[in-house]
Amino acid sequence: MHSKCVGDIMIPMDQYPHIPHWFTIRQAVAELEHSEITVGDRKSLPRALLVFDETYELLGIVRRRDILRRLEPKYLQGIAHHHPKQWIDPQIDPDLVAMSMEKETESMREQAEAPISEVMQPIEATVDFNDHISKAIYLMVSKDLNLIPVIKENNVVGVVRSVDVFHEVADIIL
Repeated sequence: MHSKCVGDIMIPMDQYPHIPHWFTIRQAVAELEHSEITVGDRKSLPRALLVFDETYELLGIVRRRDILRRLEPKYLQGIAHHHPKQWIDPQIDPDLVAMSMEKETESMREQAEAPISEVMQPIEATVDFNDHISKAIYLMVSKDLNLIPVIKENNVVGVVRSVDVFHEVADIIL
């Protein structure tokens, strides 16, 4: 495999969106909505934010789907996510049809004021700045990750995304 290390393809922290743990879900949504990542000549939107404490210690990660899961209508929460959900079927529950969009919107706005720490996920893996990209590939595949924080001298210095690792793999094999 190519001799590039994670540090060669990572996105530095000053270019990747991150937030403090006291931010609300609404503030995290705003950060995701207004962030854009440029890598070379490619632009993309972040799928996740890193979450830090007051001393800049990494606490977790919050993905777009974590936010959406929290903002999901309450009557759908708790239904197993591996089963297809029936969307407002009047034959199942006529009361669901009576719910107004106004009520759903208000509920979503209320839920968006919860702290992001309530929906963030723990960090499942990190890679060292000098690790070969094959380690990032292994961790992404084995742990089903799209983003891994990069550590250098005990500090988070960036992130490596699956799209960037894939781009490197494409350069190697094409």
